Amino acid sequence: MKEYKNRNLITIFTKGDIFSKLSYIVCGASNMRQGQVIKGLLFLLLEISYIFFMITNGAGLLRNLTTLGDNLQGMQFNEELGIYEMMAGDNSMLILLYGVIAVVVTISFIAVWYFSIVSGEAARKRASEGKKNKGFIEDVKSLTNENIRYLLLAIPVIGLLIFTVMPLLYMILMAFTNYDQEHQPPGNLFDWVGIKNFITLLSTGDKLSSTFWPVFGWTLIWCVFSTFTCYFGGMILAMVINSKGIRFKKVWRTVFIFTMAIPSFISLRVVATMLGERGILNVLLQKWGFVEKALPFLSNANWARVSVIAVNMWIGIPVTMLMVSGILMNIPEELYESARIDGAGPVTIFRKITFPYMWFVTTPYLIANLISNFNNFNTIYFLTGGEPHTLNYYKGAGQTDLLVTWLYKLTKDSNDYNLAATIGIIIFIISAIFTVITFSRSGSLKNEEGFQ
Repeated sequence: MKEYKNRNLITIFTKGDIFSKLSYIVCGASNMRQGQVIKGLLFLLLEISYIFFMITNGAGLLRNLTTLGDNLQGMQFNEELGIYEMMAGDNSMLILLYGVIAVVVTISFIAVWYFSIVSGEAARKRASEGKKNKGFIEDVKSLTNENIRYLLLAIPVIGLLIFTVMPLLYMILMAFTNYDQEHQPPGNLFDWVGIKNFITLLSTGDKLSSTFWPVFGWTLIWCVFSTFTCYFGGMILAMVINSKGIRFKKVWRTVFIFTMAIPSFISLRVVATMLGERGILNVLLQKWGFVEKALPFLSNANWARVSVIAVNMWIGIPVTMLMVSGILMNIPEELYESARIDGAGPVTIFRKITFPYMWFVTTPYLIANLISNFNNFNTIYFLTGGEPHTLNYYKGAGQTDLLVTWLYKLTKDSNDYNLAATIGIIIFIISAIFTVITFSRSGSLKNEEGFQ
């Protein structure tokens, strides 16, 4: 048994029989040799289908992927008719898309090729041990029994490839092209530019780079303040509502839940109107004599940034309040009683019992919320639209824009898809690194038995 464990492609080839080696060229050969004829033929059919695809289309799609097209759309003279005709050119966008499909098909076939080799070796192993290999009907029946995980995972994996992997790969590759408003196919083809977009965005010091770093800095500030104001605000509100002596607890919780029941984009648009120079808030403040002129809630950069954080608290605090309320109800009352007997006051109890317990339980939520706020499109876009535009930022970026809202503007207003894809990759890298580091070091992961 031990000689068959931990075999890889190299050991299967060196220690397998002739049919094991033949399986590297003819998929399913080892399966057919061991009596699994239908299974082996299915592997062979997939291999033939892939070869046919590559001969007819795939090789050309991969070859075109290296150039993204050469023929421009334009007028050409037809000598037979004696007139100029519009001749269709290449479309870099479609070439990139079809090339991505060819790459994904190739990767999928490599996975099938690998599985056929491993499956053939497993069949040879069972035969050498005197065991009977399952037939095709038995393999199909096993998909509803001991191998049901493969059946249940099949559709999600296919959906993941089509709707996640391919679009993601397409977006990533776009970041390495010059696909912008000046290179719109088929009239103007775009081409590969390597890491030029990343260099331009991060380190050239031109207008684009001088816009990226302030927007990135404000994104970090927004991320931290919007997360922790809602977190601690919701925590304090939950503790107040759940404290002894407070009546009508359910009523208070219901009142704060109302902000969650209304779609956020509606609430944000209403609040944006209220905070305008002629909005109801400024009108009332002037009417009551608190101010002489309208306050620049949304027209001044600093005021606007404070305003979006404050409005986000109104939206986010009830969510945290509900979550923390559930946690507070599950903290053993014996811990509080013991602390009071030992002479601990409310502050000490909160610092030693309540907060550590909530922090331990809510760490994954807090990490997820930080990432969510890093990509919080709705609050910024529907409240300020990224305004004000008091500085000469690149192509529509405002002083309350986050990276994600600026990315949207680059695609919607400027057609700078290459820069938008570049920013998207940067956002993904930052989010992924932050999530992995913080979650791997959190007590919730290191000590799942947790708080005692």
